[in-house]
Amino acid sequence: MLSIVNSTVIETTNLVKKAHMDTKQLAKVMKALSHPNRLELYLEIAKKHEASYQAENEECYVSDIMSCLNIGAPTISHHLKELTNADLILTERRGKFVIAKINQDTMQQVKQALGIKME
Repeated sequence: MLSIVNSTVIETTNLVKKAHMDTKQLAKVMKALSHPNRLELYLEIAKKHEASYQAENEECYVSDIMSCLNIGAPTISHHLKELTNADLILTERRGKFVIAKINQDTMQQVKQALGIKME
């Protein structure tokens, strides 16, 4: 019975560790946002996400964002991949459209890791 308790403690500890962002993941996030075009793309997604959230509709079409930025489609695609690999955004393909959302879990972890107070 003691081994079951120890196993449970180890599993719980692993879950807690996963809830906090390690320095490698934080560095990956910061590196992804260090490119000016990626940062601009991320901020546009965040802006559209916030506007969509207020309107009770969480969908942000990448085609709408492309019209705001002066970046070609292949470059946008590359930057979306980098943001997705860093877990900053979640994407979903619907036919020929790509929908992007901010990954709230990652942002929570970044804020915690940087010691930013939550409102």
